[in-house]
Amino acid sequence: MDYLVTPKPKGLNVHLWPPLLHASKSSDFCIFRRRNHHQIHLSSTAMASRRSLLSSLHCSLLQRTSLYCAGFQQEFLGSSSWKYSTIASSKQRLLKIEDQQKKLANESDPTFECDISEIREQFNAAKQRFLKIPDALKDMPKANPKGIYANKNLRLDNIKVYGFDYDYTLAHYSSNLQTLIYDLAKQHLVNEFKYPESCMEFKYDPSFPIRGLYYDKVKGCLMKLDFFGSIEPGSCYFGRRKLSHEEIDEIYGTRHIGRDQAGKLVCLMDFFCFSEACLIADIVQHFVDAKLEFDAGYIYEDVNRAIQHVHKSHSVHKGILSDPQKYLVKNGQLLSFLRKLKDKGKKLFLLTNSPFFFVDGGMRFMLEDSLAQQDSWRELFDVVIAKAKKPDFYTSEHPFRCYDVEKDTLEFSKVDSLLPDKVYYHGCLKTFLQITKWKGPEVIYFGDHLFSDLRGPSKAGWHTAAIIHELENEISIQNDDSYRFEQAKFHIIQELLGKLHAKVVNCQISEAYKSLLWELNDERQKARYTMKEMFNRSFGATFLTDSGQESAFAYHIHQYADVYTSKPENFFFYLPEAWLHVPYDIKILPHHVKVSSDLFKT
Repeated sequence: MDYLVTPKPKGLNVHLWPPLLHASKSSDFCIFRRRNHHQIHLSSTAMASRRSLLSSLHCSLLQRTSLYCAGFQQEFLGSSSWKYSTIASSKQRLLKIEDQQKKLANESDPTFECDISEIREQFNAAKQRFLKIPDALKDMPKANPKGIYANKNLRLDNIKVYGFDYDYTLAHYSSNLQTLIYDLAKQHLVNEFKYPESCMEFKYDPSFPIRGLYYDKVKGCLMKLDFFGSIEPGSCYFGRRKLSHEEIDEIYGTRHIGRDQAGKLVCLMDFFCFSEACLIADIVQHFVDAKLEFDAGYIYEDVNRAIQHVHKSHSVHKGILSDPQKYLVKNGQLLSFLRKLKDKGKKLFLLTNSPFFFVDGGMRFMLEDSLAQQDSWRELFDVVIAKAKKPDFYTSEHPFRCYDVEKDTLEFSKVDSLLPDKVYYHGCLKTFLQITKWKGPEVIYFGDHLFSDLRGPSKAGWHTAAIIHELENEISIQNDDSYRFEQAKFHIIQELLGKLHAKVVNCQISEAYKSLLWELNDERQKARYTMKEMFNRSFGATFLTDSGQESAFAYHIHQYADVYTSKPENFFFYLPEAWLHVPYDIKILPHHVKVSSDLFKT
């Protein structure tokens, strides 16, 4: 039996490589079975003298900005060879391999150098065109910030019933609400859970969180995931400190979150998520700075309980109604949209977890400038259900109870009909469908929370519309010429890097290659970070990763929302008989418009 000795790759998993015979922790080499029968000396000196260590450098540029991939390739006597490649985990590793290449390769392939020069010329030509935005950008189509975007084809003429959540769906809030929730939860942590008094000094940072982040209850990291469940390298925080690529690899071993790790993550998606994510990060950072031991899971549980208390105790509801001008946004378009639906003979219902007094106060304020003095917002709806306890509403068999608006009490009599002039509490989907006789495909439900609001209806056969307020701002950023310029620049750099790596098929790693590699990667990083900071300096865009991949949040929109938009009243601009179609060439979310790098080649 013959063997092959190679430098031991960092992080090698012995169990994944059956040919591996030995990989000692104390040794820098590992031994493999060979497929041929030629003798090989086992000393590192003999190996070096044969000059047979070849590298194939590949850079994972779509997901990393500072980590480089180095491959190891060992070839022996033509076709009878054994090849092994692995990924290095740092720039230092790359530099070490390059030093070895200098010793092993004394001469460069002229053809290879010619190819590098050609790519260099293309790069220099592209940089000249980077000096100004091409006029063609101004002719590119732009997405409508108030548009409705379809993940599934939907004929509105088949929709007979429109259902709505209240918070962040019918009700629009100012940015002051997150500060209110943050402060109330912070006070509860200190007063009830006996957190340090110094926590009262925390301030909500609106520039830090975005929707759809994940928190690791075991390791304490707050992170953004991409469409495939991998950690976004530049968007993983421990407290308020961004972790480096090397630290992420050290903590998780890989950036992909497997099933065993996914159960330890919690997704922050509802309208409390901004204040919740910020408060979790601030507390973790506080304990780290104070050098106090803590359990990451308990921090999440305590913060989540405090946030839930803010909601269940109605302290946030009372705070909003005490100063509606500060927290609520008046909306005359909403009334026009609801009335348009009524005029077309559509049925409307309100299904919310909020208490009736809060919904009533908010609707009165938001519509007071549009409603006549004698009119009531309740006349717009055929059914009003409050404190529905979603998502349990969709799976439980809780009975409905009639709510006495005047007495603020619940009646005990059985509910066997849902009347327009009444208000109902609790209930369940099964009874709701039995009473109303509304069939699934003729119902569409609007909500902001993909899990609590839309997952249940989508499984029940209802059509679903996700209300994502951030969408309007993010589309406006994407439409801006400065963003489109960086996007096109990013794409052409990606193409040049792909051409460069395709040329590295042997050991000739010249200075010209390395110089061009670093320059291209530097330009790519600049474009990437510029685009990220246009959205959010910590986590970037809600729907996209830094490398242009869809985020995990976007994945859930695909899964549970037939259509999505920034506000329900955007439907006012569409005929009730409109057909909403998925773009035929869709590869990512339909509101994303990719700027082609071809614009820079003319």
